[in-house]
Amino acid sequence: MLSGFRYFFRVRYGECDAQQVVFNARYGDYVDLATFEYVRAIGYDRLLIGRGLDYQVRKQTTEWYAPAKFDDVLEATVRPGHVGTTSFVLGVDLRIAGTPQVIATAETVYVVIDLGSRTKHPIPDEFRAGLGSGLAAVVDHAGWGERAAQAA
Repeated sequence: MLSGFRYFFRVRYGECDAQQVVFNARYGDYVDLATFEYVRAIGYDRLLIGRGLDYQVRKQTTEWYAPAKFDDVLEATVRPGHVGTTSFVLGVDLRIAGTPQVIATAETVYVVIDLGSRTKHPIPDEFRAGLGSGLAAVVDHAGWGERAAQAA
C-alpha cells in the first residue's frame, strides 16, 4: 500500500488522442490537479491566497513509461521536494489505480508570488512547514476508494 498524498481521478474521453491513449500534454493538467489538491490540503486558501500570495510554475519535467487510456482511474502520488526561500518542488508519480507500475513522473518547480506586484515572495513559514510535512491524505474524485472497498 502506498503512503503519502494520493489523488484519484478518471481519464475522460476528450483527453485521449488518435492513438487512443492520453495525449502527452494532458499529463501537465493531471500534475496540476494533483499538486493543487496537495497544496489545498496544507492550507492554500489561508496560508497563501488569504495573504495576497499565490504560486506559479517555473519549470516542469515529465517522463513517460506506459500509456493511460480512456476511463482508466489514475492515482497520483505527490512527493514534496526541496523548499527554498521563494520556490518549492513537488514530484508526482502517476499509476493506473491498483497497480504498482509508475506510468509517468513529473517534477515541478513552483515560485511563490505576491499577487499585487507579481514578484517573487518568501514562502510563509506555516506553508513551508506544510510543504515539508509529507502529508498523508487521499482525495478521490473517481470513486476509486468506494469501489475498492466494495471489492474487498
